[in-house]
Amino acid sequence: MKTRQPPPPVVPRYLQEKELSQEDKDDIFSLPTEKAWVAHGLHKYHGFWLSTKQMQGVLACQKHFQAVDSDIVLVTTPKSGTTWLQALLFALVKRAHYLDPQRHPLLTENPHVLVPNLEFDIYTDRQVLPDLSSLARPRLISTHLPYVCLPDSVKHSGCKVVYVCRDPKDVFVSLWHFSNKLRPVGSGTMSLDEAFDKFCRGVNTSGPFWDHVLGFWKESLKRPESAFFIKFEEMKQEPALHLRRLAKFLGCPFSPEEETHGVVDGILRLCSFENLSNLDVNKSGILSSGMEKSAFFRKGEVGDWMNYLTTEMVKKLDSITQEKFHGSGLKF
Repeated sequence: MKTRQPPPPVVPRYLQEKELSQEDKDDIFSLPTEKAWVAHGLHKYHGFWLSTKQMQGVLACQKHFQAVDSDIVLVTTPKSGTTWLQALLFALVKRAHYLDPQRHPLLTENPHVLVPNLEFDIYTDRQVLPDLSSLARPRLISTHLPYVCLPDSVKHSGCKVVYVCRDPKDVFVSLWHFSNKLRPVGSGTMSLDEAFDKFCRGVNTSGPFWDHVLGFWKESLKRPESAFFIKFEEMKQEPALHLRRLAKFLGCPFSPEEETHGVVDGILRLCSFENLSNLDVNKSGILSSGMEKSAFFRKGEVGDWMNYLTTEMVKKLDSITQEKFHGSGLKF
């Protein structure tokens, strides 16, 4: 009697290799390529390393996406507080629609669903025009794209860009943990040393980190009415102050009545790491990408790098940061 073999494990969507058009193959695989942190490759495009899947989305959104003046685009490098800011932006901008805190969409939907990613969720195929009618105005969209790779319509429309950056030491440690959670079964873990070498060379999704940050920092200085730049650490230290600043920038400041009724504190409680990470919708299940929702909630702390980086690693990252940001007015 033959022994029944167990079915092969289901490969999550983010690890599946999508059939590329000849046009995409020509555009993507002609670029300098390095091994990615999770799977497949990273391709150097306009000076930045983008994953194969990300490249498909980039080429598609550059071709199709038309920003409108009311759009709000959240930009981050991966692991810079994206999930928290997605929740805060949604709760802030849509607050007039959801007055009952017990029936708020953030209690039943993951922030990545409510604020979809431009290149990973919305645009995945250069030949297909996605239906954006389900995104109510103002449309809330997130992206990890560097400034140079944004669709022209984002750069030249009146839409608002919110950029969040984080201490690169914490970004690196969080990215290392996150990437190891996503690696294919049987591929083992990437060592801290290997990941550190790649990060310092800028070879990570949407890297180099420093060039990504500088692109939006300069844009925020040039066009402060269109680009809002905030550090994750500042937001953690004084969340109410910066939420009010963000509301004013987006043209939806808190009214005296809202201030009296504690709306600011209510949004911060709803979107706190403690609250979001303990909701059933974020503790279990997977996103359409195949990624586990819980993977996006690890610690949400400032300074966790102290538990992982050696003195030599800290010195090297600090040195790169100082050199890259020299003369820009930006410091960590």
